[in-house]
Order: sequence, then C-alpha cells, then structure tokens
Amino acid sequence: MKIVLTGGGGFLGHQLAQSILKRGTLCGRQVSQIVLLDAAFHRDIPDPRVQTVCGDISDRDTVFSAVGSDAEVIFHLASMVSGECEERYDDALRVNLDGGRNVFEAARAAAGRPRVVFASSVACYGGIDMSQLMSDTTKQLPQTTYGITKAMCEMLINDHTRKGHFDGRSVRLPTVIIRPGKPNAAASSWASGMFREPLNGEPCLLPIRRDQPHPMTGYRTVIESFIALAEVDEARLGKDRAYVLPAHRVTPQLAEQVIREVAAEKGITLGPIVDAFNERIQGIVDNWPQQVDGSRAIEIGVPPPPPLKTIVEQYVADFLGQ
Repeated sequence: MKIVLTGGGGFLGHQLAQSILKRGTLCGRQVSQIVLLDAAFHRDIPDPRVQTVCGDISDRDTVFSAVGSDAEVIFHLASMVSGECEERYDDALRVNLDGGRNVFEAARAAAGRPRVVFASSVACYGGIDMSQLMSDTTKQLPQTTYGITKAMCEMLINDHTRKGHFDGRSVRLPTVIIRPGKPNAAASSWASGMFREPLNGEPCLLPIRRDQPHPMTGYRTVIESFIALAEVDEARLGKDRAYVLPAHRVTPQLAEQVIREVAAEKGITLGPIVDAFNERIQGIVDNWPQQVDGSRAIEIGVPPPPPLKTIVEQYVADFLGQ
C-alpha cells in the first residue's frame, strides 16, 4: 500500500508517519511506501519505505506527482496556521483552499477510489455564543480565515465523496497539546506553551485570560484518531464525513494546577506563567468554541483523550529534556 501524507515535515505528520511505520499495516494492508510532502523537513525518518518530497501543496504538479496513480490512502495535514491566515489572506486561500483542492483532485485522478483523511479544525465553528457545546450538527460560521478554509475543504470532502471521486473523512481537531519545540504562528500556540515552557523551566507569556476555556486533546490521541478514521468501514459513515474529536475543556488555571502536580511528583522545577495579555490573540480565541461534543466520533471507534494529567505525563516521557 502506498500512503501519501501532506504536512509530513510537521509535528503531527512526523508522529503519524512513525506510528504507521511501526504498525506496518493500515486498513488491513501492508504498508510498502509512505510519501511525505511538505515545504520543509527538519528531521529524517530512516526507513526505506519513506520518500520525502519538498514542495508546496499550492503547486498542482507537485501534488499530482506525489500522489501519482497508485496512492491508496492520503492524509492531508498541510496547512497554514490560524495566526498566519489572519495576516496573509491571499496566501491562506492559496495554500489552505487551493492546496486542498489540488490534493482532492489528485485523489480523484488516482486509480481506484482512495481514502482521503483531512485534518480540519474546531475553528470551523463561530458566530454564536461560543460557550455552547459544539457538535457535528452545530452550524458552521467561522470567524477566522483559517476556519473558513477548513470549512470549505470539509464541504469539498463531502461532495467528492458523494460523487464517488474518493472516500473522504474529515477529522475536526481541537487544539492539540503538548507540541514540543518553539511557539509557532498559530493563535492557539499558547495552549501548548502554558504547559511546555514551564515544564522546561522557561517562562510562558500567556496572551489570554486565565479563565478562558478551550477544547484540547493530546497528540498521541490525535494520531490514534487519524488512523481510526482511516480504517473505519465506510458503511458506518454517513453523508457528513466530518467528525469533531472529543476533547477536554481546559483553562490556563487548570493547566497550571495540573503541571504543578506533575512537577511535584517528578521533581521538575517549573518556569512561571506570566500574564501578557494580547488583545488580538484574545479576539481570535473568543471566536473559537470553548467545549465540543465528540460522541459521534466515539461511536465509530475514535478514542477519547486520557485525563489531562496523563497527557502532560506523556509529553514529559516523550519530549522533556530533548
């Protein structure tokens, strides 16, 4: 089986590729090749089954070449992030929307009927009281360009599937924690930072209110969810192929409480969480959901996240000190 993974140079793409390679199979088939497509790669995966393609998903020829005629499963993770999209509107449409269309058209042109798993976002929601519980039936009215492009691609996934072009599934992601490394341009970067920086003995500059709720899930659970959505039998899926993942409702206050508990147990000296309110970031976050209902995803076999403390302990085990 040939698998194509856009965004293969990013954190989730790298983790997903490694997980699939370790399993050796996907959808009951032996994995013979994984093509990783991204604009840049900062780490290698030393496995003969892996091929890396450095390129832009907004370039149609690059995407079609990577997918070829024989891709059986495509994970589309490549995307500009939320903060970038608000600052660079034209680039956001070129990469997130046109790039998505390139991936979908390449899947349509491939032999057979590939499965396409798209990484969407809870930023698809908006325009109502965001304290409400958001589900797969909540009307989408995104209030960010990032969310608009994700919602558009979800609709395209549904329509391509209806037309029989490919078998599509959208994974509507809450904010994924805890991402290692440095903060990025995502408006949700603080969500990982308020765990990561203190656990690494560094200060976290918190740009939002300490009582701001936000839906979050762990990176290990997200990888398991991508695989579960890829493998679920199509007969169990309805006409709406977008599934919001279950998530915890987390505030900075709760995050600090949990990391203090973990630090005390593991002898970690924490850095401080410092209030550094940013009106622009808070304004973006105000238009995102505060809690989500992932029960529909759980019904088809997607795993719920473990307790928040366990997610923190997983980060400590996997990345702390690297």
